[in-house]
Amino acid sequence: MTTEQILLYTVVLLVAALYIRRVMRLRAIKNYSPGELQERLQRAPHPILLDVRTAAERQTGAIKGSIHIPVRELRRREHELEKHREREVICYCQSGSRSVSAALALKKLGHNVGNLRGGIAEWNFAQLPSKR
Repeated sequence: MTTEQILLYTVVLLVAALYIRRVMRLRAIKNYSPGELQERLQRAPHPILLDVRTAAERQTGAIKGSIHIPVRELRRREHELEKHREREVICYCQSGSRSVSAALALKKLGHNVGNLRGGIAEWNFAQLPSKR
């Protein structure tokens, strides 16, 4: 086996491992489409929406009623969610990637969590209400 083949197989295995890890992470939490989340918000008990984007991103618009804790501050500020321990916390970001990480971190801390698939970009694309 040549060095190039070994390198190619290593890269392929690494990509496959990263893909499998991502799929497993996504399966560990409930993922909502924008429409599913809109329906969920209309039923009691209402979930808590957690915007994990930066302050600058939030200035461009947010889902009405959401709490803002940037993902980088989540571990330090998790205590702010304690009063909502019995409710589902649904995380969202711009595209749905950072929010998965935030949801998994909160799940490890014992929260009931979900994720907005596609983030606020998909929410806006579906023309669902947000605040500016």
